[in-house]
Amino acid sequence: MAEKKTRRGTSQRDAVDKIRQAQTFAINLPVVGQVTVPKPEQLAYYGGLAALAALELIDWPVALVIATGHLLASNHRSHLLEELGEALEEAD
Repeated sequence: MAEKKTRRGTSQRDAVDKIRQAQTFAINLPVVGQVTVPKPEQLAYYGGLAALAALELIDWPVALVIATGHLLASNHRSHLLEELGEALEEAD
């Protein structure tokens, strides 16, 4: 008889809950390095926008502006935004 493979200690639900609770989730890619991945809810949102743009229900520039606004609103404490704000202040 074939041996049953033992499952890991965490279930899929536990893994999803762990990702949702984490501040950031990153994946190490061989060539690129560490890439930050949005939370599952945000991925679904961006996927929906991409689908709407692919089906030409909305124009791709509109989808890009909406996605950028959503990203900026969800990452209001981001270090990148702080640097952008400082750069804009220095440009004035």
